[in-house]
Amino acid sequence: MKIAHRHTPPRLLAVFFAATLLLGTATPNSAFGAEAPARPQATAFYRITVGDFAVTALSDGAAKRPAEQQLQLLYGDKEKITAALRRAYPDGQIPTAVNAYLIDTGAKLMLIDAGNGRMGSPAMGQMIDNLRAAGYRPEDVDEIYLTHMHGDHVGGLVAETGRAFPQATVYAAKAEAEYWLNDSNLDAAPDAAKRSFQAAKTALAPYIAAGKFQTFAGGGPLTPGIRAEALPGHTPGHTAYFIESKGRTLLLWGDIVHVAAVQFADPAVTIAYDSDRAVAAATRQQILAAAAQNGWLIGGAHILFPGFGRVRADGNGGYVFQPLDE
Repeated sequence: MKIAHRHTPPRLLAVFFAATLLLGTATPNSAFGAEAPARPQATAFYRITVGDFAVTALSDGAAKRPAEQQLQLLYGDKEKITAALRRAYPDGQIPTAVNAYLIDTGAKLMLIDAGNGRMGSPAMGQMIDNLRAAGYRPEDVDEIYLTHMHGDHVGGLVAETGRAFPQATVYAAKAEAEYWLNDSNLDAAPDAAKRSFQAAKTALAPYIAAGKFQTFAGGGPLTPGIRAEALPGHTPGHTAYFIESKGRTLLLWGDIVHVAAVQFADPAVTIAYDSDRAVAAATRQQILAAAAQNGWLIGGAHILFPGFGRVRADGNGGYVFQPLDE
């Protein structure tokens, strides 16, 4: 594992080396042919290797939601959904997480999503603190790739002084930017949805003003080791990112799954936050099947921290998520 990064100053390197000695580093897992972490690991950040790349999961925070409240947001067979929630969460409280991912290639430092910042629950907004705990600084980040522009993925882009990542260029799918940054769409949106449009505009405005925002069309390579894959439905331009090095693959899939206890077993279940529920369900089924068939390592934004694991078919038309450390 490559520990030093070209941006990391000596003081932070010393902290990082000390943390590495205490926490351990990632080592290969021969059973699955990919990297797995050594224990113990910090709960604020969780580092693995993917080929020559160091990939660090950064927690933006965690919270709990009453199962009855979550049930109202899910679309599908309500009886089956209720039963699944009761089995998984007998106390009636569903834990939720927001994860971001930092990729250190040695040449560049790239962030996938930016968390809530101050736009979400008081339990969230911890990503930048955890980035520092992992041995990096916001000013070290070269590029930021957004899976989509909901507030819990873009809110952390801004701080009181403007850009939270002053050196970084932010990238997003053209379809996503054209939807969320369009004033006509904001004006036409129902009141309940206007907050999402406003969050996107607020988060991206300082980067646009500084010439630090760019879009890309469709999928394909973006920079060495990272390629985009369009996975629409949750939002018009929802995008996943494949991290590839030395024959290893990590898929950071954004919001493909919100409620793991329900949507892995039944990919047809959708959530109120989906822009197009039919497309979201079809996309989820497609990417779950591909992930299971190819044995990709997955990183999920709303799977319990650190969100790393693999998908396997359950033999009944659904899937099971196997966390990396199991």
